[in-house]
Amino acid sequence: MEWKDALKERQNIVLATSSKEGSPRAIVVVSLGFVDDRLLIGACPMGKSLENIRENNKVSIATFENNAYYRIDGIATIYAEGKYLETAVRKSNPPLPKGAIVVDIKEVFDLDKREKIL
Repeated sequence: MEWKDALKERQNIVLATSSKEGSPRAIVVVSLGFVDDRLLIGACPMGKSLENIRENNKVSIATFENNAYYRIDGIATIYAEGKYLETAVRKSNPPLPKGAIVVDIKEVFDLDKREKIL
C-alpha cells in the first residue's frame, strides 16, 4: 500500500501540534487529500491547534489504512484566503472551514516496519 492512501480525502487523521513552550496538542481532523503535492486540512473550530501552528509550524500526523500505520512530519501553513481555502471549503461538509492548513510533508515513517520511507 502507498502511504498516501492513508491520507486520502475524507480519511480521519491525528494532527499533533506543539506550542513554542512545548505543550502538545493532538486532535482528530479530516484529510482533504492532496493539492500541489501538499496535504490539505480544513481549519474548523480548532483554536489552540491553530495558535500552536502560528507559534511553531512543525506538525506530526498519525494515520493508518488497512492495518498499515504511518507517522508523517511536516511544516504547516495556514491560509485564510486563496485557492487552498477555496478548495478546502469545496471539499468540506459543514461546519465549513474558515481557513486551510497546508502541510509540506518532510518525512514519512512506516511504524510497522520502524523505518523512514520518505
